[in-house]
Amino acid sequence: MTVPAECERASAQFYAYLVDARDTAGLWSTHLAYTMTQAVFQVFRRRLSTAEAIAFANVLPVGLRALFVSDWTPGEEPRDFQERETLTDEVRSLRAAHNFSPETAIRDVARALRRHVDEAAFEGVLAQLPEGAGDFWAP
Repeated sequence: MTVPAECERASAQFYAYLVDARDTAGLWSTHLAYTMTQAVFQVFRRRLSTAEAIAFANVLPVGLRALFVSDWTPGEEPRDFQERETLTDEVRSLRAAHNFSPETAIRDVARALRRHVDEAAFEGVLAQLPEGAGDFWAP
């Protein structure tokens, strides 16, 4: 049996995303793009049930899928989607002393992420998620 192509190229694809996110957000480091993406993923994930989170993760490239599910405690009660400003404050609270996410972090991650996923599959899963999910990932 062969290794799936997405697994063989996982590191290169993940780094390409980080560079894209870094440039989209105007950050100076892929380390900052990593933290920004991790925070955006955690904020989004908190608003999904476990089944919804798994469905969303399944449309992500393997490296981003791993980041999406890392440091997760499944089974927590999903939170409601709120105004973008409130969600952005939540993004910026992850490792606050080392988090340089801009006010546009959610939009920036959405724009970069959409360039690295199958758009039809991504939109398909968003259509099945709670109200607010589509707006969260609007570029």
